[in-house]
Amino acid sequence: MNVFVLDGTYELFRHFYAVPSVKDQDGLEVGAVRGVIGSVLAMLEENVTHIGVATDHVVESFRNDLWPGYKTGEGIEPALLGQFQILEDALTALGVVVWPMVEFEADDALAAAAKRAAMESRVEQVFICTPDKDLAQCVNGRRVVQFDRRAGVLRDADGVRARFGVDPQSMTDYLGLVGDAADGYPGLPGWGAKSTAVVLSRYQHIEQIPLDLADWDIKVRGAARLATSLSDQREQALFYRTLATLRTDAPVLESVDELMWTGPTAGFFDICARLNVPGYFRRARAAAADRLSLE
Repeated sequence: MNVFVLDGTYELFRHFYAVPSVKDQDGLEVGAVRGVIGSVLAMLEENVTHIGVATDHVVESFRNDLWPGYKTGEGIEPALLGQFQILEDALTALGVVVWPMVEFEADDALAAAAKRAAMESRVEQVFICTPDKDLAQCVNGRRVVQFDRRAGVLRDADGVRARFGVDPQSMTDYLGLVGDAADGYPGLPGWGAKSTAVVLSRYQHIEQIPLDLADWDIKVRGAARLATSLSDQREQALFYRTLATLRTDAPVLESVDELMWTGPTAGFFDICARLNVPGYFRRARAAAADRLSLE
């Protein structure tokens, strides 16, 4: 079997800015939810059998306690923020497992679920459905891959190396040095994507990079500045790496059996009525019936 773990937060943001505004009978914005549910339903119609969706039920996480500059919900449009709970309810009614994260982030849930699924020999491949570079650290050969559904790009370990210049196991070091503006931490001065890739392709991890430039056995542009920056702020780089490291101990699932989709609940009818997409209910029922006919 194949297992799909989906970044619901990314999907909600993507659809919010891509689809027309739609309001329910109470005047609440639901256009993005309608888009995400339609997208997930299409996956189920394509015979995706095991699926879980992670969301940021609250945008803040334990990382905000570690770093005051870490990303928050500030600046998120209320019409978008108000759709998280609606999306979680709609996915649950569709019969899809949802992980609404509070202490952890949705990315942590995806990492934990992917690791747990890959532990089971009956799982052929795990697809982490998000373009977020943070999840590249979870890629493992061709067994655990990252899938950008919108762009149609599948990224295995070779794909991570081609895109970032480092192995998946060096991605947290890469982020610790380069930083991640989207998550709110800056990295070290002078360490850009290209120079970081050259250094880490040789040394793999931050603590393995010699502090003395004389001990470097690679040539990289601006090496003196890089070495000085690392020597002065090595502990900060290691801290940023900690922020970038996803928590695979986030509470998600015990067995991939929990992710098997068997059809919508009766409550999905009311959800579809609220979203004004009655056809979704018929499609979900048909997809479930087709699945039964193949058993």
